[in-house]
Amino acid sequence: MRKSNSEFWYLVLFFVLVKTSIHLLTNTNYELHRDAFLYIAQGDHLSWGFLSVPPLTAFLGKILRSVFGDSVFAIRLFPTIIGGASIVFINLIVREMGGRKLAQILASMAFIFSPAFLRSNLLFQPVSLNQFLWLTAFYLILLLLRSRDPRYWLLLAINFGLGFLTKYSIVVFAVGFFIALLILPVRRLMLSRYFIYGLIIGILIVLPNLIWQYQNSWPVVYHMDMLRQYHLVNVQLSDFLIAQLIMNLPVTFFWLAGLFFLLYHPAFREYKIVGIIYVLVILLLIFTRGKSYYTIGLYGALFAAGGVVFEQYVRWKSLVYANILFMVLITWLMLPFSLPVLGHEKMLAFCRKTIERGIDMPMRWEDGEVHDLPQDYADMIGWEELGMNVIKVYESLTPADQKRCYIYGENYGEAGAIRYYGIKRGLPEPISFHGSFIFWSPENIDDMEYLIYVNDEIRELTPYFREVIRYDGITNPYSRESGLPVWLCTHPNDDFKLLYKRRLQEELDRFMKNP
Repeated sequence: MRKSNSEFWYLVLFFVLVKTSIHLLTNTNYELHRDAFLYIAQGDHLSWGFLSVPPLTAFLGKILRSVFGDSVFAIRLFPTIIGGASIVFINLIVREMGGRKLAQILASMAFIFSPAFLRSNLLFQPVSLNQFLWLTAFYLILLLLRSRDPRYWLLLAINFGLGFLTKYSIVVFAVGFFIALLILPVRRLMLSRYFIYGLIIGILIVLPNLIWQYQNSWPVVYHMDMLRQYHLVNVQLSDFLIAQLIMNLPVTFFWLAGLFFLLYHPAFREYKIVGIIYVLVILLLIFTRGKSYYTIGLYGALFAAGGVVFEQYVRWKSLVYANILFMVLITWLMLPFSLPVLGHEKMLAFCRKTIERGIDMPMRWEDGEVHDLPQDYADMIGWEELGMNVIKVYESLTPADQKRCYIYGENYGEAGAIRYYGIKRGLPEPISFHGSFIFWSPENIDDMEYLIYVNDEIRELTPYFREVIRYDGITNPYSRESGLPVWLCTHPNDDFKLLYKRRLQEELDRFMKNP
């Protein structure tokens, strides 16, 4: 038994090293994603809540940056570590389901070769931690059901509480879980006093965020309304379902086999709840028009189940090897979409060839249109150029004029990038009315004499300034914001300062209580 346990952990360690090495070798090939700049800024303005997300990612990111620094490599250690930890829990689920060495290997390979997790474990965003907490929730659910020890409700409560502080979508998982409990005989486990204790613990964990939401008139409701109007409106049922296959295409047979056995095979009866949760969450997301990638956290447990199925129920080992070969081959063909291993020009050529073959989903953006590059890739290009160009304009001013200079970015990506590259050079905190930056904008700008304005349009502001000069912002043709200019606006009149106060209050009034 001791030798078997040692072999288990040696194999876990091996795959953890493989997974983390993949990301350590590739995580500086492209710039940070636009969203990363927002979470970095949130980490420097810690609060119990932000406009679009809960605070945990910003808090943990702040800790890691204080230890490892704020280079691109260091910031992307956050999702890399989470990817390695996910390997551990996938293997633990394999063991809970009775899997042995081959099941470990297959489940770990499925996770490592999954395009969805290759991408999400690259990005400094809440998605990686969110997916990890869904995975650990599955593990704790299995421990609860197999042991019938109600004290696991306490750990589940902590898990769901932390998940809520990471991304509100874990509510969908929790709803799916409790519906599954109600339709299965294991619902008796909810009669324990530990279930009540768990509810209390979970409420206490999320309470500070709920209080913050209440004090600020529930910004999350405003954010979800914006998503429904401008992003989720383009979510189509067919695209949602096809994406479930595309996101994990190389390992499709593993997770489908796992799902089928979880739902229908008698030997998997005690794990059936995992399959039921998957189906319920899919249905809930379809009903609420959730994005396709909201489901990614479900698949780690299915990989574990699939590994056990192939180990114990596939008698023809040639079929197992054929699936491994398929997994490796398809991953190799899809790798440029999963990890930024190609330079800009080679990636553009790769995408064009893919579109010519009739496959355009990876290049379909939130606007529903097909573009030259995947949206995430275009969102990782041009930010350093923008930051350096704004620094150049700012440093062209005299030290005295710099003290009376403000910087504005039209969206959080622009403001966040300027902040990330400029703060070390003494640039002031950028202003933006987009995302959580609205909370950090100054109430007045009465001492302003210069404004560095980053936006496509300038006509609205021209009448308010004595002079407006255009500079380059982002010229990289591969960037999502290629052609974005930087404007230096000098000597504003009093009407502009009044306009600023009015616009700021209008934006705050959308989701904050008036005194």
